[in-house]
Amino acid sequence: MHVHIVFCHPSRRSFSAAVLDALQRGLAEAGHTHSLSDLYAMGFDPLLGESEYLREISLEPDTPPPPEVCSEQVLVDAADALGFVFPLWWSDVPAMLKGWFDRVLTNGWAYSYEGDDRVSHIQPDRALILCPAGHTREHLDETGVVDAMHRILVEDRLQGVGVSDVDLEILGGMMPGDDTYREEHLRRVHELGRRFR
Repeated sequence: MHVHIVFCHPSRRSFSAAVLDALQRGLAEAGHTHSLSDLYAMGFDPLLGESEYLREISLEPDTPPPPEVCSEQVLVDAADALGFVFPLWWSDVPAMLKGWFDRVLTNGWAYSYEGDDRVSHIQPDRALILCPAGHTREHLDETGVVDAMHRILVEDRLQGVGVSDVDLEILGGMMPGDDTYREEHLRRVHELGRRFR
């Protein structure tokens, strides 16, 4: 299996970076290959420009996506599955990753409309989302954050374009300076990589 991973964090010293490393090790041990889009390292521009907006709302549907968007689409097309590693900030993905969804999962490439129905064209049908968070999973469940993430990230952004089998793993309790759950989470991520199918 070939997995394309989208990583979004500004620091390679972060727990999110350690999660990425553990996932990559697990995938390699399982015999999987992977490619990586490190959005901060790439300087990925999250801003949807006017020409992209006009294409998305079908006013100018023949406008080609910018080269950096096409490059990401090629990587997604070559994948059997997707991986996402990012921190939970303000109950959502970082802005740069939101921009990746806005710009890369384009109308006409990832999906299109036939009447009122959205039709998928995307290649990968499986995704694993790994999301470090400061608050515990229990707190995020109680406050409705996990449910909101599932509805928006899993159901709309991924299943909505045809990635039908999506697992969302919240790696909670990762407050700065508190390593209580660090090794447990990294072992879990490594095992998820080894078992990824």
